[in-house]
Amino acid sequence: MKISTDIKPISFLKSKAADMLKQVNETHRPIIITQNGEPRAVLQDPESYENMRNAIGLMKLISLGEEDILKGKSKTQDRVFSELEKLVDS
Repeated sequence: MKISTDIKPISFLKSKAADMLKQVNETHRPIIITQNGEPRAVLQDPESYENMRNAIGLMKLISLGEEDILKGKSKTQDRVFSELEKLVDS
């Protein structure tokens, strides 16, 4: 994958919007839109965007879990199952 082929100026977006939408939906590669030579936006297909958001959400949960472990806010698996058994037996 060569990212330089997926960088387009805003003038290209204005004249070839349908072609660009077709490209991102077929290749699932984002296109970086530039304005005055600077990156200003990213055009991405909905499926890839949703997958990216889900991945970020999972990474955030993992990070929060790691923080809890470091702060001592966790229980061992044995302790959790022992507590659950006590609740079920009650």
